[in-house]
Amino acid sequence: MKTTRVLSVLFTPLLLLSATTHAVTIDMVTVGNPGNAADDTTYGAVAEAFQIGTYDVTIQQYTDFLNAAAATDTYGLYNANMATNLNIAGIQQDGSSGSYTYSVIGSSGNKPITYVSWFDAARFANWMQNGQGSGSTETGAYTLVGGQTSGTAPAQNPGAQFFIPTENQWYKAAYYDPTKDGTGGYWRYATQSDTAPGNVIGSGTNQANYKINNVYSVTQSSDYSLSQNYLTDVGAFTNSVSAYGTFDQSGNIYQWNDLDGTASSDRGLRGGDWDMFDADLFASTFRSTFDASGEFNYLGFRLASPVAVPEPSMWVMGLAGIACAGWGTYRRHKKA
Repeated sequence: MKTTRVLSVLFTPLLLLSATTHAVTIDMVTVGNPGNAADDTTYGAVAEAFQIGTYDVTIQQYTDFLNAAAATDTYGLYNANMATNLNIAGIQQDGSSGSYTYSVIGSSGNKPITYVSWFDAARFANWMQNGQGSGSTETGAYTLVGGQTSGTAPAQNPGAQFFIPTENQWYKAAYYDPTKDGTGGYWRYATQSDTAPGNVIGSGTNQANYKINNVYSVTQSSDYSLSQNYLTDVGAFTNSVSAYGTFDQSGNIYQWNDLDGTASSDRGLRGGDWDMFDADLFASTFRSTFDASGEFNYLGFRLASPVAVPEPSMWVMGLAGIACAGWGTYRRHKKA
């Protein structure tokens, strides 16, 4: 069953944001059915319920992050190709180091962010966990030592509240369906289908952003243009969701995953992208790894989180209500 929650920073106090940013919220779906068996690819088994982003992190969300955390851009969170590569643009950087500001180019704010390394994604996760605003980008879900932007990607810290999903988590959210064949199973594509998707934007089922016979979803043309933005808005294929309700885990952009979660110089990629011509490249059978410092025009990320639990105050209020009801019943019986 699909359950949707909108998560901002639920676990730490929300800090005041600068005048040039907005509070970033991440729309999440719950991936339940813990303890499911792996697919015949050996991937997809997850022991616990978790939440994962309904959508990829967007250009607008990443722009808000840059405006809060990259006035100096010490850690290279901005890549100039975000503005100059018009196939994915993007984000414009203005000003000088110490006073950089960032703005969305045109109407691209709801498209997925690209040109982000695993380290950029980890810093975004840390910033989310630490309350946004001036929250730390260096500790939280991941500990990045000495301004690290390359080398061994650290393992996720215990207690992380926003993080890059493991490969099994990403895979389960994309392909597993607890109702398939009556007992649960895996689809080949993250559109609840075992046949290759089409690529027409809109309300059709089993559609994704990639090119078929060199025809692109955005232009429905075989004419490749260096000035055309080929990304689609997140969720543009409105009836092409996974069984848990995620969008664009097939097509649009490849997404980082944490492989098995241990420290490593490489991290995983899954999902396919807008410029690929073969649906097999975003099927459940295809996976890839890459250096965690890589930044490309087809590569972004989505976040995951633990399943949210009621805040302590709500538990207290609930228990107090039960206690009051019980005491009232006791008094009535005693008086009788």
